[in-house]
Amino acid sequence: MSAQKNNLQIIEGSGELLPPTPRIDLHDACAIRRELASVYRDARAGKIETQEATRLAYILDLLRRAYETSQLQDRIESLERTIETRRKK
Repeated sequence: MSAQKNNLQIIEGSGELLPPTPRIDLHDACAIRRELASVYRDARAGKIETQEATRLAYILDLLRRAYETSQLQDRIESLERTIETRRKK
């Protein structure tokens, strides 16, 4: 578990202090793609380790797939409602 102290996140067991994580907009596939591109640019520029970039990219891909699945489910449900409504006529 992590604790908050003076706006710095303390990782228990390591004694390492990290700045708070900024809120990142990941509300749609385009936003997720932009964040993935940002991670790529940071890795290329040496701002973050490639291993960390790989981890972040993996998580972003999981988020993208979850978003995509959610969107497909919503579309299928909408189509099913439309078909059912037309059948009742």
